[in-house]
Amino acid sequence: MKLETINVGRIVNAHGIRGEVRVQPRDGDPAFLTQFKTFLLNGQPVTPTANHVHKSVVLMKLPGVDDMNAALALKGQDLYIRRADARLPQGVYFDDELLGLSVYDADSGALLGELVSVDAYPAHKVYTVRGSQEYLIPAVPEVFIRSVDLDANRMEVRILEGMRSDEH
Repeated sequence: MKLETINVGRIVNAHGIRGEVRVQPRDGDPAFLTQFKTFLLNGQPVTPTANHVHKSVVLMKLPGVDDMNAALALKGQDLYIRRADARLPQGVYFDDELLGLSVYDADSGALLGELVSVDAYPAHKVYTVRGSQEYLIPAVPEVFIRSVDLDANRMEVRILEGMRSDEH
């Protein structure tokens, strides 16, 4: 589904006494967040004066947040980006964009259901598709994921025996 904004992380704590905040990325490499100049916090654009990766989080210095108490007041807030600002490689999508897509069997053209969740595993992500039955589909392009068309709200997949969750 086409989205205007994407949730990319959450402020999880303050860092130090000068008002930096610790941002936990939703998924992927924390360095991805450092490429953006503007974020949305409570629907308002905010431009960090500094941001860098520290261990598995991103430390940000936000304007007007000058001490630990101001930083702590932001704890639990989500950070968003404008989708148009993100430069993803061809065929790569944010998880939130895929939720709600209608999923079809590429071979038969049959509607399998709706993509309802994206779960990360060590090898790759797995898409849960729910319709009259539930399917667990490895998110492997070219092998299982044949095509994604956000404009048409459509994904085509290749189904193998054993992918239905009620098959044993």
